[in-house]
Amino acid sequence: MLRLARSLAFASAVMLLLSGCGSEGTDGSRGREVIVYSALDREFAQPILEAYQKDTGTAVLAKFDVESTKTVGLTNLIVTEAPAPRCDLFWNNEIINTIRLKDKGLLAPFQPVHAADLPDTFKAKDGTWYGFAARARILIVNTKVVPEAERPKGIADLLDPKWKGKIGIAKPLFGTTATQAACLFAAWGDEPAQRFFKDLKANDAQVLSGNKQVATGVGSGQLAFGLTDTDDAMGEVEAGNPVAIVYPDRQPDQLGTLFIPNTLALIKGAPHAAAAGKLADYLLSPEVETALANGPSAQIPLLKNTSVSARVETPRTVHAMQVDFEAAARVWDKAAAFLTAEFAGG
Repeated sequence: MLRLARSLAFASAVMLLLSGCGSEGTDGSRGREVIVYSALDREFAQPILEAYQKDTGTAVLAKFDVESTKTVGLTNLIVTEAPAPRCDLFWNNEIINTIRLKDKGLLAPFQPVHAADLPDTFKAKDGTWYGFAARARILIVNTKVVPEAERPKGIADLLDPKWKGKIGIAKPLFGTTATQAACLFAAWGDEPAQRFFKDLKANDAQVLSGNKQVATGVGSGQLAFGLTDTDDAMGEVEAGNPVAIVYPDRQPDQLGTLFIPNTLALIKGAPHAAAAGKLADYLLSPEVETALANGPSAQIPLLKNTSVSARVETPRTVHAMQVDFEAAARVWDKAAAFLTAEFAGG
């Protein structure tokens, strides 16, 4: 009930919070159109895009990804369409595939109004992508199945034989699970990362279609605990299910909790590049981060000027994993080949 109420409040709050943020530009952008490919869930992205359309008169044509091929489906479509791009702005709900598009030469540099307010970790040096509204990769635990004294403290606890067959992850080839895998390969090196995933498979981890399915599996008691994102975990918390969120490896001498931003990227050769730039200004703003933080996805503001209090832990309150996202993107192809061999049938 709380989840539904927050969703309804989110839709109405977006219209109020963002009203007036996207006024007509000097180039007469009102009445134009812009095409957005969004890997962020439709329920979170669509109210914001609709508010922009209503406020500016610019028609926003949105194409959304599906859970089973999160981010990869739209990324592959952008690659396929490269000779004659259709997408103007890519709103990705993670970062590795955005960087892979940059490495293929498919993104154009741009400069959103609030770009300077982002930490360097969350923006490209060449101006081809910008991060905002992050989520944390966390462990969600069923408090009825797992006694408090036995709760996991880090991702290594997914390998504990005590929980064999009762742990879950989303397929590590898509979305934020793939991003985390790439970051682990970059941080640990090939052999330790491969060993971790082999051991995870040997512990009979249930490999589900998406992070939401992991969260609901834990919430129902089908799983003892699993690896997911804060937005899906908060859905279970606010539904009143017996779950707790654990920020893994949070001690200063440990790996740290991974925070993954949404990213915005302007497609090279975008048919409506000027309109896409204006929409990017709108999305990469304190107002949108506030709306996403207060909404059901409980996303984490990254802009220095976003003053809203997050409902979850942030890089300011918990030890964050130090990540070179560019390096993680470079190792992804090799990591993906290994993960495909291990989990493609999961």
